[in-house]
Amino acid sequence: MARRRLVLAVNTPAVLLGLLLVVLLTATASMPLSTFVPDRIVRLSYEIERYDITYSWGGGHGARPGPTKGTCQGYSGRIKPCPAARTRGLDCSGLARWVYALAHGTDVLGPGNTDDHVRRMRPVAAGRPGDLVFFGKITKNKIKTHHVGIYLGRGKMMNAPETGASVRIDDIGRRSDFAGFYRY
Repeated sequence: MARRRLVLAVNTPAVLLGLLLVVLLTATASMPLSTFVPDRIVRLSYEIERYDITYSWGGGHGARPGPTKGTCQGYSGRIKPCPAARTRGLDCSGLARWVYALAHGTDVLGPGNTDDHVRRMRPVAAGRPGDLVFFGKITKNKIKTHHVGIYLGRGKMMNAPETGASVRIDDIGRRSDFAGFYRY
């Protein structure tokens, strides 16, 4: 009689669902967390674009990632006088830093500019959504970049392009000095 009850209990939908859940959790627990981060990076990029965050030279480089007032130090943008010190927003590397921090749960890129971020990553031959795409010149001995975007796939990137613009999607080919795809 006890055996019959056990068979009936295992056949109930709740127990079968529970067993399925245990099997799925066991199977996915062995997968590295990093396989899910690129999807999260892309999703967060699209979410941030919806907030119409303004470009601000030096924005996003505070103690913690996220929009901050910028700086006019080193500014050479077309809008004069420099609006960065009074504009809360992000520059291109501030955007990349913030999205990566949200996706990874910690500030993996850290403060700094595009050159600093390249050094924390590894080059890859072909970009995948969630990678960073850099512009400028990168050689074995020298890194001199000036722009970074978050690769979305199909030749598109999310980026904070220039003073006067908001975070937006652009074609990678819009800029002529592509330096490569990089992955954390």
